[in-house]
Amino acid sequence: MKIYNTVSALEKVQPQWSALQEVQLTYRNKMKASQRPKINMAEDALSLFRTVWNEEEMELVESFKMLLLNNANKVLGVYHGSTGGTAGTIVDIRILLTVALKSNACKIIVAHNHPSGNLTPSTADLKITERLKDAAKLMDITLLDHLILTTDEYQSFANEGLL
Repeated sequence: MKIYNTVSALEKVQPQWSALQEVQLTYRNKMKASQRPKINMAEDALSLFRTVWNEEEMELVESFKMLLLNNANKVLGVYHGSTGGTAGTIVDIRILLTVALKSNACKIIVAHNHPSGNLTPSTADLKITERLKDAAKLMDITLLDHLILTTDEYQSFANEGLL
């Protein structure tokens, strides 16, 4: 086992500890709780996603977004995770969970579009959904659904029994 020489490094840094700032986390939502939309079913999430999605790029590039919800399924916000190319986009689970934790979300719903118009989930879609579900569960965050969108249709993983 390698032993790290931390004593000499610590001695060099120790006088600077007093200059370090305490880390503080804050949470502010500009919308009153009573005004936040509530998500009861996949169609509610779809409707909200469609309002924030760039429809002009729906058939051009693949994008990934996340809906952040409190414990009462009220919307805290929408996060644009990534935009890729015609055949895929990168989904970074650590960043998604960082955003969910910082927004104090208890539940999340994710969505991405298929520029091809094909609603069938790819193997990669199924794998990332399972990984996100498992990782979120460790943080007491529930992945409620994963939607695949096209310009005129959608598929819900939860409704199809894929979640």
